[in-house]
Amino acid sequence: MNSPRTRSTRPATARSLTAAAYIFAVVMMGTTLPTPLYPTMSAAFGFGSAATTVLFAVYAVGVVAGLVIFGGLSDTLGRRPVLALALGLSVLSALLFLVAGLPAAGSGAEATGGTAAGLVLMYLGRILSGFAAGIFTGTGTVTVMENAPEGRATLAAAVSTAANIGGLGLGVLVAGCVAAVVDRPLVWPFVVHALMLAVAVLLLPGVRDRVERGGGGHVGGHVGRYGGWLPRPRVPAVPAPVRGLFVAAVPGVVAGYTVCGVFSSLAPTFMTHDLGISSPATVATVTAALFLASAGAQILLRGWSDRTLTVLGLVLITVCSVTVIVALAVDSLALLIVASVCGGVGQGLTFMTGLRAMTSRVPAGQRTAVTTSYFIVGYLALAVPAMLAGFLTIPLGLVGSTTVFSVVTVVLSLVGLGLSRRY
Repeated sequence: MNSPRTRSTRPATARSLTAAAYIFAVVMMGTTLPTPLYPTMSAAFGFGSAATTVLFAVYAVGVVAGLVIFGGLSDTLGRRPVLALALGLSVLSALLFLVAGLPAAGSGAEATGGTAAGLVLMYLGRILSGFAAGIFTGTGTVTVMENAPEGRATLAAAVSTAANIGGLGLGVLVAGCVAAVVDRPLVWPFVVHALMLAVAVLLLPGVRDRVERGGGGHVGGHVGRYGGWLPRPRVPAVPAPVRGLFVAAVPGVVAGYTVCGVFSSLAPTFMTHDLGISSPATVATVTAALFLASAGAQILLRGWSDRTLTVLGLVLITVCSVTVIVALAVDSLALLIVASVCGGVGQGLTFMTGLRAMTSRVPAGQRTAVTTSYFIVGYLALAVPAMLAGFLTIPLGLVGSTTVFSVVTVVLSLVGLGLSRRY
């Protein structure tokens, strides 16, 4: 079959880049909106740490499924139709959470009446937000890069990863701040998100789409009996020229995303139960600091060399892991904030460096495959350790479980440092 043809009628501009980045960030916000609300959800629905981490992690499973099923579909259908599908799923997710969060009695953090049906709706909402994020993670990253003005490839790589991680941070921050000032904290954050998604829908037509529909590409789908394109599950292969770099990047990616997953799923529980902090805004600020530090570091330090950024990122992940252990042992909010910032910067630098190093060394037609493979590793590292850490809190307690995974991230960081010479 022929390769997909590209459009050149609409040039990439600062406006189209801004629109693409906003849409990407708003969809990613939906994946972390529940994070500062976990203590409130736990009170309303009566579940503990293990169920909280499962609720956190199921969206990551949805992300991986979205990447595998829809990862290359935009190479045949075009970027905008696939992004429109993801926006629709994100809107539906927000509506499911909104309905699930309606309290039967009480208000604020004391709301009661969480039902089994509501819990099912929340799980469905998490899975749908994961599908949406999975579609955007691969296709959205490439779309942002394709909407950068000529000669701004380095900026485009930084903006795409910052929109991804920054969206995660904004989701936590918006949900926590909104929940702190309303009487229905499980409802209004999702109303706000739905409105932001509506703006994203209006901006989508202004995003440049370089792929011409009907161009006959074969990545990610097959021809149906009526000539349409249907998604086909496919794990993309890593192109041979960058396999060495991919192997070198994996330890840092896994360590960074493990920090994000364990931190996001267990930090709210620790702050509520051990530190006595009930404010969703405070919980949100600590967790959001990790993601926003990641996004900021990717933009501010993008001009440094790949090897320097990789080494610095891995060292900061190690500092984060050690500081988390101490913070939990002495019940220190200040140390937890320090760990959050260090972990965020470390995750951002290691992830950005690996992504830009590989995408700059393969042809444009192979970038989606590289990006998809890279994010699959990252989101598996986000989901699996977070779930295991949640279940380990039952026999080991919160401090013991977090210590185990902090040690694991230190070991991974040391392995990554040993492989950093490949950059």
